[in-house]
Amino acid sequence: MKRGRPNIRHMVQKEIITLLTSLSTPVTTSSILKEISKTVNRRISWNTIQKYIQELVESGKIQVIQLPHSKIDNKPGLIVYTLKK
Repeated sequence: MKRGRPNIRHMVQKEIITLLTSLSTPVTTSSILKEISKTVNRRISWNTIQKYIQELVESGKIQVIQLPHSKIDNKPGLIVYTLKK
């Protein structure tokens, strides 16, 4: 039996995957942050969410989509995330 406080990393990563499963459109880090803060009912840092998203990308569970900039040509725009298919 495990003792102590549950690890926030596993809880947040599980919430990220369930959120992306429920949404059909790709979302930004800020959108993920807002939804997870509501479901967990505690404030989580943007940097923490970004770090856990990056870990999920490296493990191959989440796909990164780089959008082009809306006004400036040949410049990267928003980065959105979706489940890897």
